Amino acid sequence: MKKRLLSIALAAAMTVTLFGCGGTSSDTTTSSGDSSSSSASVSSSDLNIMLETAVESLDPQEATDGTSFEVIADFTDGLMQMDEDGQAVEAIAESYESSDDGLTWTFHLREDATWSNGEPVTAADFVFGWQRAVDPDVASEYSYMLSDIGQIKNAAEIIEGNVDKSELGVTAEDDYTLVVELEAPVSYFLSLMYFPTFYPVNEAFFNECGDSYATSPDTLLSNGAFVIDDYEPAATAFHLTKNDDYYDADTVQLSGLNYQVIQDSQQALMSYQSGDLDMTLVNGDQVEQVQDDDEYLAVGAGYLWYVAPNMDAVEELANENIRFAMTYAINRDSICEDVLKDGSAPTYTAVPPEFATGPDGSDFSADQTMFADVCSYDADKAAEAWEKGLSELGVTSLEFDMIVDSDDAPQKVAQVLKEQWETALPGLTVNLVVEPKKQRVQDMQDGNFELGLTRWGPDYADPMTYLGMWVTGNNNNYGLWSNSEYDAIIEECTTGEIAQDEEARWQKLYDAEQIVMDEAVIFPLYTQCNAEMISSNVTGVEFHPVALNRVYKRAVKSE
Repeated sequence: MKKRLLSIALAAAMTVTLFGCGGTSSDTTTSSGDSSSSSASVSSSDLNIMLETAVESLDPQEATDGTSFEVIADFTDGLMQMDEDGQAVEAIAESYESSDDGLTWTFHLREDATWSNGEPVTAADFVFGWQRAVDPDVASEYSYMLSDIGQIKNAAEIIEGNVDKSELGVTAEDDYTLVVELEAPVSYFLSLMYFPTFYPVNEAFFNECGDSYATSPDTLLSNGAFVIDDYEPAATAFHLTKNDDYYDADTVQLSGLNYQVIQDSQQALMSYQSGDLDMTLVNGDQVEQVQDDDEYLAVGAGYLWYVAPNMDAVEELANENIRFAMTYAINRDSICEDVLKDGSAPTYTAVPPEFATGPDGSDFSADQTMFADVCSYDADKAAEAWEKGLSELGVTSLEFDMIVDSDDAPQKVAQVLKEQWETALPGLTVNLVVEPKKQRVQDMQDGNFELGLTRWGPDYADPMTYLGMWVTGNNNNYGLWSNSEYDAIIEECTTGEIAQDEEARWQKLYDAEQIVMDEAVIFPLYTQCNAEMISSNVTGVEFHPVALNRVYKRAVKSE
């Protein structure tokens, strides 16, 4: 194997932003086709990056997957951005202040930020982008980030179609002053501002592009570190070049980013070993091949993988004993140690570890034995619950379909789950149905599934990014589960009196998680770790478990 030594500087630069593995991982989507070379010119100081799956959308208000979010953030800045440690720092906003009651935020925009067509980035661009996010005609899957999570005034009513989008609580007082009004104080509000749904959109340019917006270099504008100059939807290769007109251009040392979508992990590793890639993911047996290489790095990326049972549409899965039998029958250690082998950690909580820190500085999910009585590997409990469930249903066997993405890792995990379940639970048959991620997500949101192997990565550093999913009616509440007590707790933690009492709110969030686990709403599996190979001549790539898993603004590639 081509061996390149990883410099101490690289290790130091990266460990600042890493969470331990089992931490978590970046989002993947599915793509067809093989890797191909970009038609744009590629410089030797371009960073050559492997993606497992293609971009789904470069529209900041319509994108839903981590791959798309990463690329959008390459060429777009929001009010805030992430620093090396993952903290929110000023970007398009030069400064900000909030009112004493936490209900009004005022952002003062920098006057040297421009779009790639030469027009200034103004407060009106943020107003237009945020109004698109809540517009029922756009039907953004992330609209809840403004309503349920961001608590922006009138957002919920606009999404429901009861109020016009012009009434959203965001106002351009002048070209460089943006005022945001909230329904309730939000302690993590600034961290939302680096999430792509909150990015600005130039209205005149958007209207000029019409339905073709964000589908090609000609229908995209940049205000960020890079400009996209070669792209088409579902492309297996695309390219961005440094934005010389970026307000912080002196920080950007790369000449560009050259992305290659390679779904076959062996092909990706070969491309890395030949020098065609500077960064690639490895998994499974590949990890054993390279883990002693100084260029190998295990990176926590924030994703919880879990199985969602459709309790609403499948009578047998509405049976609590059947659900508990299935979660007791999962050997999570074996999945991580024998299949993934990349540092991913077995997880027994609905909120994964190592991304959310409480008022006392502790990890919200550090105690992975908290729900051991309802979520653990226990063959005897599994058999007992299975017999009870079959008896209650009046059957001797069950057959379920489980939908799964077409990427390497989820298919391997799904196969092991099938084997574990069918071995531990006599009479159970699980059929694996492989779908492109986009179709799998759509089927789960529509309730058109029985079991689904899925994942969720944190959009912001608070347990609510997970617990908010299981509120009645949430798009990501795949099993269509509903519990009024749970909904009330989440509402209390969002808009109630305890919302600003960090210790009381933290305890209430544990109460909510207890309900999810007690009813086996999901079967947690593992917190993903990304196993990466990174060339020794590359430093400064930032890895984060929240929102944007990889950031290249401060990356350097030496010759």
